[in-house]
Amino acid sequence: MKHPKHIKRRLLTQAVLLAMQAAAASAAFAADDTAVATPAAPVVTDNVEAVIVTGTRRSGLKAVDSASPIQVLDSGSLERTGQPDLIQALAQNLPSFTAQAFGGDTANLTLSARLRGLSPNDTLVLVNGKRRHTTANLAVLSGPFQGGAATDLNFIPVAAIDHIEVLQDGAAAQYGTDAIAGVINIILKKDSSGGSLTTTGGAYIDQGGQTGDVSFNQGFAPSDNSYINITGEHKYHGHSDRSDIDPRVVSAANMAAMPTLTKADGYPYANKISGDAAYHISLLSLNAGVDLGGVELYSLATYGKKTAQSYENYRLPNRLPKIYPNGFNPLEAMDEKDYAFTGGARGTAAGWNWDLSSTYGQDKADIGVINSANIALYNDTGSTPTNFHAGAFTASQWTTSLDISNEYAVGWATPLSVAAGLEYRRDTYEIGAGDAASRYKEGSQSYPGFSLTDAGSHNRNNKSVYIDLAGSPIANLKLDVAARYENYSDFGSARVGKITGRYDFTPEFALRGTVSNGFRAPTMAEQYYSATNVSPTQASVQLAPNSPAAALVGINGLKPEKSQNYSVGFVLHPMPKATLTVDAYSINIHDRIIGSGTVFGSGNAVNAPAVVAAIKANGNILDPTVTKTGISIFSNAANTKDQGVEAVFSYGSNFGDAGKVDWSAAANYNKVEVTKVNQAPSQLLPQKLLDQAAIASLEKSSPKVRVNLGALWKKGDWSVNLRESIYGPSSNYNSLDNVTYYETKIKTLATTDLEVSYRLTKALTASVGANNLFNKYPDKVNQAYIAAARAALNTAAVTQYPSFSPIGINGGYYYARLNYTY
Repeated sequence: MKHPKHIKRRLLTQAVLLAMQAAAASAAFAADDTAVATPAAPVVTDNVEAVIVTGTRRSGLKAVDSASPIQVLDSGSLERTGQPDLIQALAQNLPSFTAQAFGGDTANLTLSARLRGLSPNDTLVLVNGKRRHTTANLAVLSGPFQGGAATDLNFIPVAAIDHIEVLQDGAAAQYGTDAIAGVINIILKKDSSGGSLTTTGGAYIDQGGQTGDVSFNQGFAPSDNSYINITGEHKYHGHSDRSDIDPRVVSAANMAAMPTLTKADGYPYANKISGDAAYHISLLSLNAGVDLGGVELYSLATYGKKTAQSYENYRLPNRLPKIYPNGFNPLEAMDEKDYAFTGGARGTAAGWNWDLSSTYGQDKADIGVINSANIALYNDTGSTPTNFHAGAFTASQWTTSLDISNEYAVGWATPLSVAAGLEYRRDTYEIGAGDAASRYKEGSQSYPGFSLTDAGSHNRNNKSVYIDLAGSPIANLKLDVAARYENYSDFGSARVGKITGRYDFTPEFALRGTVSNGFRAPTMAEQYYSATNVSPTQASVQLAPNSPAAALVGINGLKPEKSQNYSVGFVLHPMPKATLTVDAYSINIHDRIIGSGTVFGSGNAVNAPAVVAAIKANGNILDPTVTKTGISIFSNAANTKDQGVEAVFSYGSNFGDAGKVDWSAAANYNKVEVTKVNQAPSQLLPQKLLDQAAIASLEKSSPKVRVNLGALWKKGDWSVNLRESIYGPSSNYNSLDNVTYYETKIKTLATTDLEVSYRLTKALTASVGANNLFNKYPDKVNQAYIAAARAALNTAAVTQYPSFSPIGINGGYYYARLNYTY
């Protein structure tokens, strides 16, 4: 729903004022600090010349000389995206990185992203080279991000980051599970002096999404041989609403039976389910080290607290008229705490470099339901709470590793680098039951509490060893060979390897390529998550693949995914200060872990007695008013092939008195093909584990083509950053009955991002900008599907814009930022 221009102007004015007010507080705080501070170390300005530590065990290697495709994003690139959100910052800079716009149920409270069109779980995240733990909040419902229980990047404050290295290559042999699509290594600042204060305010031009953010970064030097770098951030983001009219509230029959419908909040836009969740998030991070003379002790720590709320489907007045005479909008709520700590030491002994570290991380999310009711409890007892504690998810990871390396002269053009290591990791996952009222019979409306049969604590451990050999047998030829062995306590062992090579024919041209195999262990959440999902018309039980109930429908746990990765490309310097890299890749994944569509046990054309038996065995009592019941489950459902090409170009030009311009262009072509769908267990036939919509989510929901064109102009105190993002077509299917499917297509889109900055003083810089400057929206959901949903009085009719949209569903975002450095 669009809004008048005067409202848009008012929203933008409010965003600017919000940033200015927060900046005034920041400036007042900074004014109390009268000490003379040493300026912080400069950020990386030429990304291809940056020395990297990801994807190689050799020291001193530059990104431009890497045998694997790797992109380096400095802190300025992250800041200029406008939104203080790490996932969005990466998505706007990397064409192969796709951010989730909207999620279903609790997935809307923890948005995720994916690399090269693969699952979010197929990308490994490191912080300072150390494995980062994952979120406890699993993305359960259907869609391209289904099954995501990857690292929540938004618990890393952007102000703490020095730069990010993104390895776009399979790296399981070097780093272990999860590194099928690539590796994101977040390098934190280690400045020992100086700091910054930054405040940002913004909002969507078409209303909603009001955002305010304040962050600081400060470096200290307790002694000449030590550093402490601390960052803090607090951010607020408000609800947005892009839902259409709910057909139930304008139905003549419903209005006659329930005259209070017209008093529903926002009538006739009573259903607010399509839009951003609202949240507050507070973050702290610390990066520290001390050199004791030959041995360095180091540590890093992060802590985050997040509270979030997301609207669910509107319930009609007849559901509980004595408590909600006008109907009600339940909200799912989450109170989440996330923390991690790494302690380690590194040094040299007998000519070997060694690094011993241990990292523990935990994410706990308490789930609540607000403005709801348990109707069965009310009918049986005459009362019901309106707020519930539905349960809790807890995931933890404890990783201890030892890495050693040395170099040997073996008569090659360069010394042979030998690296090896050991790692022990323990993962846990726990579901806590909801309070008694939330799980009584069919439970709290919109999100029933977790039952006693859902609840449980699970763990596993794995041990691994790797070796990595790298060097140049002859001049201009780089070779890197890695092998890894891992053994898991729950599903056995994996052996993977990688061979990477690069030959520089001239200083201007080089060829490079990689052959590797990889694996991904199923996340603990995928193995053990169990819950009940309820809409006003349908109930579905999510069965844990490792549960006895799942065995009744022929699913007996999950196997690890296995992959084969191939890539070949070139590096070209066509002119001074210009670099072009082009890399083609192919990733084959066997036994890919995918969530099924709903497999019905009753209320559909096909009835499956095994499904009904599994629901009963799982201890579920479903809402008797829903018309269809079934199950969904994660399984090793298919084999897929992912093929594509990535290209990155950068060039720096100097126009003298007219200023300097850094030009950039990056593109990704990506095609995903489901090459095999594994046979559904006989207990479910003739229904399928993957329907047409599930297959389309894998193959078509991400744009096949993505292009970023950028220009950063600087002159004196002024800078202008302009970015054009082009998204190729994408599509997906919807169905109301799993029989008739409607395809929603999003045509090629182009959005413009613009930021203008002016340095008011030596320390203070003001910026204003817009993401999606011209307020573009994706094509709307297939209108035949919407018409069918309206005719059926189905809540799906309120969805205007598809959730798989690569540009989101909210239109343009305008912001202002003030940055004070000292």
